[in-house]
Amino acid sequence: MMDVVLIDAGGANIGSVRYAFERLGVTARFSADASEIASAERVVLPGVGAAAAGMARLRELGLVECVRSLRQPLLGVCLGMQLLFESSEEGDVECLGLLGGRVRRLAGGDGVRVPHMGWNTLERLRDDALLNGVDDTDSAYFVHSYAAPVTSDTLAACTHGERFAAVVRSGNRMGAQFHPERSATTGARILENFLKVSA
Repeated sequence: MMDVVLIDAGGANIGSVRYAFERLGVTARFSADASEIASAERVVLPGVGAAAAGMARLRELGLVECVRSLRQPLLGVCLGMQLLFESSEEGDVECLGLLGGRVRRLAGGDGVRVPHMGWNTLERLRDDALLNGVDDTDSAYFVHSYAAPVTSDTLAACTHGERFAAVVRSGNRMGAQFHPERSATTGARILENFLKVSA
């Protein structure tokens, strides 16, 4: 059976991410132990909350260098995806620097509420094994006030007042801004693809 570790860095969504993997027949374990994380076949960095607190927790657990040095497939979910970038405007914090760009607050505006909450359509920008079976008309469930820029690493974008990165990948480093565990078939498909993707 696939060995999947969820980094236990205090994200409130960690239990629901675990159940999403269970629905796919995989028992994912929680761990904050660097050697256990480093030896897993797949690693997931979940997260809900603020970037500064998320990075502080990773530093406190001594996991920053561990995550930076992973060679197996790594998936950041929601805040976990944002932490993969160079920095975040939220708390003006330096992040993991695994992907280029700075996470910024969504601007909002007339009829555009922040936080961005609810279902929204994904716009595929590039073909990738992580998006196998995901179409341009498919939707995912978002809850966030900050977002990463659309760069050459963006596989799918989303628009909420402005365009932002919804799914990203650079080599073994991947991320989903939305909550795959709450995104029905679309989310399950992306998690399933993550389990199959090669580093």
